Amino acid sequence: IGKLMKAEIYAIYVIDIAPFIGLPTEGLWETMKEILNEEGEKALKNVKKMAEEHGANVKCEILEGVPANEIVEFAEKKRADIIVMGTSGKTGLDRFLLGSVAEKVIRNAHCPVLIVKKQEKEE
Repeated sequence: IGKLMKAEIYAIYVIDIAPFIGLPTEGLWETMKEILNEEGEKALKNVKKMAEEHGANVKCEILEGVPANEIVEFAEKKRADIIVMGTSGKTGLDRFLLGSVAEKVIRNAHCPVLIVKKQEKEE
């Protein structure tokens, strides 16, 4: 879609800081932040590679904060026409306890949100 529309495309990865609020900033948080940052870089590298294989250019950024809030704020700052995001597909109690980032983005975004369901792996 982005290539066809000659759109400016951003891929973002949000490091969720909520589980670490209240912990000492040194030690555990620094180690976890490094691990999560590496995970984010790997994920963004994969997204960028897929986009380039389809002839689209993607700008990548890693953010920190509450994922839904960061996604919505980023889209507002960039004046995005649409947010495209995946969903982990959690249901039932997991979704109730953890909340749904996609659902929160849909409720708060200033623009349309396209949710792409995670594909089931074939056995």
